[in-house]
Amino acid sequence: MEEGRINLDKVDLIRQRLGVSYREAKEALEQANGDVVQALVILEDRQFRLDEKIEDGGKRFWGQIKGIIRKGNVNRIRLKKGERVLVEIPVNVGALGVVGMVALPPLAILGVAGTLTALATNCTLEIERPDGTIEEQNIEID
Repeated sequence: MEEGRINLDKVDLIRQRLGVSYREAKEALEQANGDVVQALVILEDRQFRLDEKIEDGGKRFWGQIKGIIRKGNVNRIRLKKGERVLVEIPVNVGALGVVGMVALPPLAILGVAGTLTALATNCTLEIERPDGTIEEQNIEID
């Protein structure tokens, strides 16, 4: 394969190695002036930054949930995108409380929260109080 030239073999090689789209592979090759190794590095770096962003967003999201639960006086928390409920967390403050939060596997929850963060851009966090009132908070992940 010639350096500097972008062809289907190079695009296919990158797609096979990283599972990216034709467009992503082609754009990375263009950015790397046809250098396959440099294109792979560019795409891996991009993926690493995205993973970090999702993880940080997941931590902020879960911190927000824990803060709401700690304040108490909550029956249910829903994460919604439009009218669609993505996640619903029933909260029994007496049973869950801080002890319940510690007992939950934090890494599993952060993993779920990270995944949700990717889906949850411009979502609403809906907090249902025992008196039936519903408080809404907009969620925006940078």
